Formats: sequence, C-alpha cells, structure tokens
Amino acid sequence: MKIAAQVLDLAKSSSTMIATAESCTGGMVAVALTDIPGSSAVVERGFVTYTNRAKVEMLGVSEATLAAHGAVSEAVAAEMAAGALAHSGASLAVAITGIAGPGGSEFKPEGRVCFGLARAGQPTRSETVDFGALGRGRVREAARDHALGLLLGALRD
Repeated sequence: MKIAAQVLDLAKSSSTMIATAESCTGGMVAVALTDIPGSSAVVERGFVTYTNRAKVEMLGVSEATLAAHGAVSEAVAAEMAAGALAHSGASLAVAITGIAGPGGSEFKPEGRVCFGLARAGQPTRSETVDFGALGRGRVREAARDHALGLLLGALRD
C-alpha cells in the first residue's frame, strides 16, 4: 500500500513516532503500517479498543463522553487519539470509531466513521466521514485509507 509507505518515509525523516487507536477497523491501520519492513522505527504501538470498556481502560476515554455522545462520535474519536498519545511514546496518533455494518440507525447510519488526530503540542482534531452502506469490508478499508491519509497530511504539515 503506497500511502502507508509514504507515511513511514515521512515519519522516519521527521523522527515521528506513531500510535493508532482503532475500533471498527480492528487494527487495520497498524497492519497496513507494520506490513512494511522497517516500520518498527516509527510505529510505536496500536490500540484495538473495540468495546467502550476498552476505550475507557486503555485510552482514558471519559465514560461521560461515551454516555453523552456514543462511541461513534467526534468527541470519542478525539479522546481516543489524545489517549493514544498519552498512553504511548508516540508524538502522532490517529483514532477511528465507526459503524462498519451491517446495521446502524437513523442517527448513526452504516458507513459513518469518526476520526481523531492528535499531535504533541497541537490541538486534537476530529472529523466524520459518511462512506455510505458499502458493506462491512469496504467501509473498514475506506476508513483505514482515510486514517492513513490523515497521518500523511499531518506529517506533511
């Protein structure tokens, strides 16, 4: 995957360590990065926090935030990304939480994915992308690719 290689190259050239915090993708971003030889130079760790309990225990996501916004929200994605920084030696972290499908609701449809991006010394950013009901596998792949794009953009800034 070309974008993953670009992320690693830029991270290496800037001595940036990366952490991932993933829910609906179940570690796909970390896999995309660590499939490439030499990734250990910049991939610090990955968190797979599929349940709310895991988000709270491993990343320090607030139970109040989960109760107020639900797991699939920009607020939770931002706290996941910030938590990945706080619980690692990384200086850049991306987080993903979403509804890969099948299913969803009127308010949180299948294909809605929220992303968080945290960088040491900068405000944490979050955004939502509605990929649509592409099917579970395609939503997860699209979310992985979008997260890699967020990392690439942050490293280019």
